[in-house]
Amino acid sequence: MLVSNERFKFSPIRGCICPPYAYWSLDQWCEAGRECDEIRRCMLGWDVTDFGSGDFGRIGRTLFTLRNGRSGSDEFPKTYAEKFILDPEGQRAPAHYHRSKREDIIHRGKTGAIVVELTATNSDGSASDKPFRVHVDGMARMIEPREPIRLSPGQSVEIPPRTIHQFWGEEGRGATVSGEVSSVCDDWNDNCFLVPSTRFPEIDEDEPRRHFLCHEYPVLREDLT
Repeated sequence: MLVSNERFKFSPIRGCICPPYAYWSLDQWCEAGRECDEIRRCMLGWDVTDFGSGDFGRIGRTLFTLRNGRSGSDEFPKTYAEKFILDPEGQRAPAHYHRSKREDIIHRGKTGAIVVELTATNSDGSASDKPFRVHVDGMARMIEPREPIRLSPGQSVEIPPRTIHQFWGEEGRGATVSGEVSSVCDDWNDNCFLVPSTRFPEIDEDEPRRHFLCHEYPVLREDLT
């Protein structure tokens, strides 16, 4: 899987411009020192995954994490996170919920629509069949389980912890981009997938890699001694 500048660079027209380190080469990262510890340890940067599905076009994600903290860390005490998420037509993550993360999904594009499906959970983590309350643009409404919420540009929906969710670019409207603003994101411990999934699968590189993903940054030389 190739992560290239041209394929994944966000368009200024959509208002989503990544910081310079998004385009650093492998050599630049190998020379980076302690000043980049927050990027490495809080897993900022590119995140491309098919969750082990083998079907990236349908079950997959391309994200860029702009900021994040580490729970319980004095060195990286941010209590919030922010991401850009590319939303091609129909592509989504597997249905899942978070044990502790609360997030807003925001339509950051200028065209297209994002479809969001939400379901509350029971105490055992299974899907509830009862209506529940959500907040869209800060306004409360009652919805049925998996009732589609359609976000137009600028709109947002809050997803509380333990709420099963999926979202994607609406078919027939073209690719768009969403933003995620949330509490600290811990992709190693906080995700509960309804179907067994691998958050960071091994990638079969079919071309030379141009950039590191957020979980691939090289270890500093002094850490090897």
